[in-house]
Parts: sequence; C-alpha cells; structure tokens
Amino acid sequence: MPTITGGCLCGALRWDYSGTVGPAAYCHCSDCRRITGSAFNISVPVEAAAFRIIKGTPRGFAKLSDAGVELTRYFCPDCGSPIFGSSPRHPETFYVKAGSFDDPGLIRPSHQSWTQSRVAWSSISTELPGFAKGRSY
Repeated sequence: MPTITGGCLCGALRWDYSGTVGPAAYCHCSDCRRITGSAFNISVPVEAAAFRIIKGTPRGFAKLSDAGVELTRYFCPDCGSPIFGSSPRHPETFYVKAGSFDDPGLIRPSHQSWTQSRVAWSSISTELPGFAKGRSY
C-alpha cells in the first residue's frame, strides 16, 4: 500500500498515512464553514493508528458540536491550515481535511451532511466563468 502524504500551506506541518482512504464527505454545518472559511468542509476518514504527523506539531481546538459531540480540530499553529479532526466517539478514526492532501485525486466525495445548514450560494454552476490559472485585470 503506497504512503499518502499531505501538509499545511507553509510546510511547517507534514503528515503521512498508510491505509485505506475512506469516502470523503461534505459538511455544511456552521462549525465546518467557520473552520474552513468556506461554504462547506470536505473531510476524509482514515485509520487513526496509520496516520502520523512527520513534521511539526499541530495545535488543537476542542468544541462541542451542534450534534452534542466533542470534536477536536487540529491545524498548523504557524499558518492556520486545518489538517484533521477527531472525536472521542470514534477514536479509531481521524477526519483529514481534503485540502491538506498532496494528491487531491485521492478524494472521492460520497455524501453530504448538515444540508439543513447549507448556504444558498454554495452551489457551483457550470455556467459560471472559469479561469485555468487566474484572471487578468
């Protein structure tokens, strides 16, 4: 099984994983929107025992979720990039942020949760203009 790698924006925090990558999930809850600064979060379940921080030390922030479950979200203390989350309800699983994977092609979203909290503008229309490398002004 190949080793999967990832890390933060500034490179101070790196991780690796040797195991099965679970199906990714979109979450629209208000906590996930705030932690990502976006309309939703995309996380990928992995086996906690096979996930290793190989560079740096993440900082954690614990909070009781709307579902009444304590979640600890880990991020790079230097650049703030979210890396993974954990819960005492599922100690065998970490939920790695899709954006922290070096190979985004590994991410396969399978479902959404907390759709009642979805923001109206989070749908991405294919009619919206796109730019391969940015936009000239």
